[in-house]
Amino acid sequence: MDLDKIRSYLNMIFIVLAIASVILYFVADYRTFIYVCGTAIFLKVMEFIIRFTNR
Repeated sequence: MDLDKIRSYLNMIFIVLAIASVILYFVADYRTFIYVCGTAIFLKVMEFIIRFTNR
């Protein structure tokens, strides 16, 4: 699979999780918010590493 396609998928999942974490901040408990937000940040870091290690 092409690395640009992987980066695109990671970005799409990040955006969905970021929106979900904002919603969860207001409607769910704090632990659920932290798990979803932490997963979103982890995916963004992975995309960042792929972007800068494959030039």
